[in-house]
Amino acid sequence: MKKIVLLALITLLVVSFLPAQQTGRLTVWSFTDELDNMINNYFRPSRPQVQVTYSMIPTEQFASRLDAVLLSGRGAPDVFALESSFVRRYVESGLLLDLTDIYEANRAKLMSYPVEIGTHNGRVYALSWHACPGAMFYRRSLARRYLGTDDPAAVQAFFTDMTKFLETARLLKARSNGACVVVSSLGDLFQPFLSTRTQPWVVNGRLVIDPAVEQYMDIAKTLRDNQLEGRVGQWSEGWFAGMNNNLRDSNGRQLEVFAYFLPTWGLHYVLKPNAFETAGDWAMIQGPVAYRWGGTWLAAARNTPNAAAARDMIRYLITDDNFLESYAIASGVLVSNTNVVNRIRNNYREPFLGGQNHYAAFADMAANVNVRLVQGTDDHIQALFQMLVLDAYVLGEKTKQQALADFRSWVAEELNIR
Repeated sequence: MKKIVLLALITLLVVSFLPAQQTGRLTVWSFTDELDNMINNYFRPSRPQVQVTYSMIPTEQFASRLDAVLLSGRGAPDVFALESSFVRRYVESGLLLDLTDIYEANRAKLMSYPVEIGTHNGRVYALSWHACPGAMFYRRSLARRYLGTDDPAAVQAFFTDMTKFLETARLLKARSNGACVVVSSLGDLFQPFLSTRTQPWVVNGRLVIDPAVEQYMDIAKTLRDNQLEGRVGQWSEGWFAGMNNNLRDSNGRQLEVFAYFLPTWGLHYVLKPNAFETAGDWAMIQGPVAYRWGGTWLAAARNTPNAAAARDMIRYLITDDNFLESYAIASGVLVSNTNVVNRIRNNYREPFLGGQNHYAAFADMAANVNVRLVQGTDDHIQALFQMLVLDAYVLGEKTKQQALADFRSWVAEELNIR
């Protein structure tokens, strides 16, 4: 009898220490199939008793649908993805499950900037499995022809800051007799310039236009007025055409595009699929500033009835070394786990970049990203600026003062920030 009781007690103790994540039901919402791949190919096999219901929702509908269920308290997913453009709004909302304990247990191996974006008032509410530092991708053949070298370290010396960037843009034009433009679109410089600000968009409820924003406007106008850029919109047909040497000016003259500013995902999902005629003729450098662009974070609903299983999924996808190493090797994603990054960073050679180790370069760039100015209203404010301010000034339709005054009015009207 004593043996039976002892066995029962041992069994109870063992069960009590088994991970709670081994059973449960989870509803997951996302706008990206990347998360679906991670769950299907890695999480499900490791947690066979967890039932996961996964829903893909188009990005343009995602936030409004998530808002409705989180605010009503009915029908909310347990775990959900948050895109870079709106993650801060939710992190600051008070509607998310506190994940600080997961961060604290793994802080030594997590890259800092993705955690900072998911942190509000000292608590962590969202975590990302990857990092998206930005780079400057340039054509090796054009660098050799006009700068005398295609070596990344040597080319970086021509683009150490925005002043050197502008000087080199003029040099490219002069040495090519006007054929080579430094970028095809002024939009390429927007994300880099945002990272040079010293003040956020909103301080004490009032709109702040940092000097870096005005500098962006001035350099953009200088590039346009002096025909140093390709005069096409970012993501337009002409923007993509420049990747394959097919961009032409208004007179039909071929323009050579020296560089594109893109983040980690831009290499795999923008350049490589579209620059097929120039594959192998590219390299990457940091360029004039360290910046980041995009990314996806994981969060859970504050009132989820499946908090233990939700925490376990997030913990696994964000911090599990074995999973992340397998996933990074299979996908090429720059994961936010520095243990994994340091283990695999020297094993890459990218043929598209002439054999350059893009993974190690991106890892170094991620360490310099500064996100301390990120706020929940950024995306709305920046969308207004991009749509309504820059072109009006660059095209001479408004003075800088007029354009910025109108910008202030639009922000006040739409966000009640003055």
